[in-house]
Amino acid sequence: MARQHELILILDFGSQYTQLIARRVREQNVYCEIVPYNTDLSKYADANLKGYILSGGPSSVFDDDSPMLPDSFFETKTPILGICYGLQLMALKMGGKLVASENREYGPAVINISDEDILLKGVSSPNNVWMSHGDSLDAPPNGFRTLASTADIPFAALANDDRKFYGVQFHPEVNHTDNGAKIIKNFLFDICHVSGDWTTESFIESTVQMLKETIGDEKVILGISGGVDSTVTAGLLQKAVGDKMTAIFVNNGLLRKNEYEEVIDSYKSMGINLKPVDASEQFLTKLAGVVDPEKKRKIIGNTFIEVFEEAAKSVGDATFLAQGTLYPDVIESVSFKGPSATIKSHHNVGGLPEEMNLKIVEPLRELFKDEVRALGKMLEIDPLLIGRHPFPGPGLAVRILGDITVDKLNVLRDADAIYMSELKSTGQYDKIWQAFAILLPVQSVGVMGDERTYENTIALRAVTSTDGMTADWARIPDDILARISNRIINEVKGVNRVCYDISTKPPATIEWE
Repeated sequence: MARQHELILILDFGSQYTQLIARRVREQNVYCEIVPYNTDLSKYADANLKGYILSGGPSSVFDDDSPMLPDSFFETKTPILGICYGLQLMALKMGGKLVASENREYGPAVINISDEDILLKGVSSPNNVWMSHGDSLDAPPNGFRTLASTADIPFAALANDDRKFYGVQFHPEVNHTDNGAKIIKNFLFDICHVSGDWTTESFIESTVQMLKETIGDEKVILGISGGVDSTVTAGLLQKAVGDKMTAIFVNNGLLRKNEYEEVIDSYKSMGINLKPVDASEQFLTKLAGVVDPEKKRKIIGNTFIEVFEEAAKSVGDATFLAQGTLYPDVIESVSFKGPSATIKSHHNVGGLPEEMNLKIVEPLRELFKDEVRALGKMLEIDPLLIGRHPFPGPGLAVRILGDITVDKLNVLRDADAIYMSELKSTGQYDKIWQAFAILLPVQSVGVMGDERTYENTIALRAVTSTDGMTADWARIPDDILARISNRIINEVKGVNRVCYDISTKPPATIEWE
């Protein structure tokens, strides 16, 4: 499916910003893929490849084990944009001279543009940029000319127009770089000559056609959660194969307040062929007394497999299993040095038993979360489903720190419901990437009605983000937080204290477990 579109290939050298490069390319309606730097590029021989972007990375080109590309790579006729480490590697391989810096330059800098060229066309000078590097270029390779410099770096941007090789020592993909999106756009349209035809409409058209051809007259099953990913997957499958798809919705007993009933109603209103399964007692029995978060995940994952397998058998003769895998999940399963050892267990259910012998279809595996939301809107899926905040596979089990009991679940559900209702009624919900309540294994002294209490603590978490890879804590107005806290303490029996988490990711994670 992807090969029908023009392709920009991003070679990953381990930069923390590599996904941002992909996002900036996608924003221009240009399809791109991130692959480890040591990927066998022969597999893209028949692709409509329009350009390479070499990412930054934490290594030094002088390290013995630094990631390298073969000399033959730079014999390509395809345009290249090297960013930071990518520039240094290209310069080294093509005969330039680099020097190792004793002090790493990290943070804001100002470039002065000496030659706008094609790459820096329309970029203001001086221009604020974001640096993150140790080594620097001492002399450019033959055939390259300087486009920009800083007070400390004489070669901040380079061009070889004959070869269509370009490089910048700064990071144009981050928001801290002014006109960074313009630089990437110039590379895509004026150097790689892409058309920018990778749109939501074209994705739906090609994906629906792919699903029709792949599934044919066979049956496909899909595990749904009521979240954005599985809902949009269901919408695509319904458009492609109709009732040949059966959506299985498992209640693991760890859903939010009234969620099981609400999700069933929503899917039925969409005309989805739905098979709900209430296995809450089965899950909670197995979780009794378990405290370790990783053990919780394993139990939930394994139990889900058991329940899902039984439900799938009742569908009968299914050939395909659809999954709502997104592109960040695909990227995370591969490190820049090759396949990683494991994927975080909360990102999947550990796989289904081999005896099910189902073929996998993952229609969203090329997309980021915001692209999935845009797709859902184009499919005219209920905005309430498309706009829902992410919810972890293990559900409330990883939002109750400690063992899981029915009483704790009820306390957390009631607190979370109040939190969500206030965020929605005040217009804050849609400004936030993800918000939720956490029940802490902490009791503290309080005073309620002239009586001393010793009750539970609820922590509130709300973050702003684009794709969940990095996140900042949301600045919810004080009066709204005060009302949320007051309502939870007064309306939820067993809670006498509410805290607000103001940690960023990194170093913290969004979820607490």
